[in-house]
Formats: sequence, structure tokens, C-alpha cells
Amino acid sequence: MIRPFFYFVMLVLWTPVAYAASNYNNHTSTQIDTYTFDIGVFYANSDSNIIVTNPQNGGTFPIDFEDEFLLAEEQYLPYFEFKYAFNQRHNLYIDWKSLDRQADNNSISQDFILEDIDGKDYLIEVGAKLNTELNIDILRIGYGYDVWQGTNYSVGFSVGLHTMFIETSFKGTIGTCIPGTDLTSLCSNVVDTPEVVDDSFTAPLPNIGMYATYELYSGWELYAHTQYFAIEYDDVDGSLLDVRLGVQAKFCENWSLKFAYNYYDVDITIEKKRKLNDTELRTFDHNINYSFTGPMFAVSYAF
Repeated sequence: MIRPFFYFVMLVLWTPVAYAASNYNNHTSTQIDTYTFDIGVFYANSDSNIIVTNPQNGGTFPIDFEDEFLLAEEQYLPYFEFKYAFNQRHNLYIDWKSLDRQADNNSISQDFILEDIDGKDYLIEVGAKLNTELNIDILRIGYGYDVWQGTNYSVGFSVGLHTMFIETSFKGTIGTCIPGTDLTSLCSNVVDTPEVVDDSFTAPLPNIGMYATYELYSGWELYAHTQYFAIEYDDVDGSLLDVRLGVQAKFCENWSLKFAYNYYDVDITIEKKRKLNDTELRTFDHNINYSFTGPMFAVSYAF
């Protein structure tokens, strides 16, 4: 987390340097309104975990989707991006990434409880066979304004919304636990039966950011963006960091190739509550952390 934040700080510090070095001028750009479509793939080296409960002592600990549930750590996945640049300095953008994974583990290595899913707790024990799915779709929508422009560069600020659509599913021999009157559930007396446990939630995370482009020479452009935000509101606590550095090469009038390196990290905690005698009490925090790092490649069409 420190390294990506360092990149963010460096980009902030680079802005006034670019400003001074390029002898900032306030002339109006002659660029016309432009629509740009990108279709590509990105290589995701993923790391994801979820907080679960220890059935022996009631404490919580993170369990890794890649190590324990054997989800693929490395994947090639699709993404789509659309950008509309208008009135010389204004930009609207939307992009989408899909990260769907599924795997079988024939022998789980540790006991744990999935708490408060549809009002129930579920026990998964050592040796259980488990099929796991983790599907994450990321939709990014935003607006950017070019604050500084020159003959071969632009630097701007952006505001937007990252929305994550997260679905988890566990299929296998799973025990169902019934919470006691004190809202605790250590699952000491359960009967394991074939069970499907799934959960889904949507996490909208607003963000602010910076972006920059620099034309190295005709047809070749270097670009970068960084977006960050942390929020704690009501029962949701989350943060995200999105950093990208890339190069774009134009190979004919409307077509370009793009290659970039992307770092993305999001951490979301949703507070869970249950009712006891008409009193709503906090019982558990549903937490999921996801990050991926890797290159991206796309074909771009602008008109």
C-alpha cells in the first residue's frame, strides 16, 4: 500500500514540474470533440481474502481465496473503456473490468465459519470438499477537466465512482449454525449437509484523481492516471487505489495500440447487525480485500 501511495505523491509533485518546464500557456486548444473506444485484456495477478470466524474460540481471521480455495492467482481478463473529450478541456469516461473465478478444493485445510449470510452462520470443517466462486465486476464512471494544456501535454483532475459488484458462492458439505440468545455461534452441534451458500453486494466507492498525457513525438503518447479515495459512512468502510502508467502508439488515422501497467487495490468492510429482543446489535464485519497488478493491452479507435 505504501508503494502505490508513493506513486500518487510523485504524480502530484510532478505536476508543477511539468508546469514550469513546459512554460505553461493559457491558449485554447484546437482539438475537436473526440469519442474513443478501447477493447482489450489485462493480466491480473490477484490477491483476495475474506474475514471468517474461528469455530473454537470465536475470534476472526482472514482466509485467502487463492491459497485456501485454490482460485487462480494469474489470469487474462477482458476490459472495455469509453471516453468522450469535448470543449477542449472536458472529459467523460466509463470503463468495465470482469474478474470471474471458480475452483474446487477436495480437502479444506482449516475450520472456519461464514457469519451472517442470509441471517445464518455456516461451518466448513477440515477435509470438506468445496467449490468456490468469486465474481467481481468493476464499473468506473467519471469526469475529468484538463487544468493545464500545452502543445504536447495535458494535466488534469478527475472525480468519479468505482462500483464493485461482488458475488461469492460456496458449494459443498457445509454445516448450518443457529445463533444463541447472546448472538454468538460457535457451531458446536451441527449436521453437515450438501449446501450452497452464496452472497452478493454492491460497493460504490467515490474517488478523486489526477491524470496526465505527454506526446513523446508524433503518434506516440505517454499517459498516466491515479485515483484514490477512502470512505467511512453508515455501515460501510472502504478504500481504493488505482494507478496506471502506459504508452499509446497510433498506427493509422483512427486506430492506436495501448500498453499499460496497472495497480488496483480495494478494501471493503460492511458492518453486520442482528436483532435481539427488538434491539439491533452489531455482530460481525463482512470484509473483502481485492488487489491485482499487471499489464494491460488494448486496441483503441477514436473519431
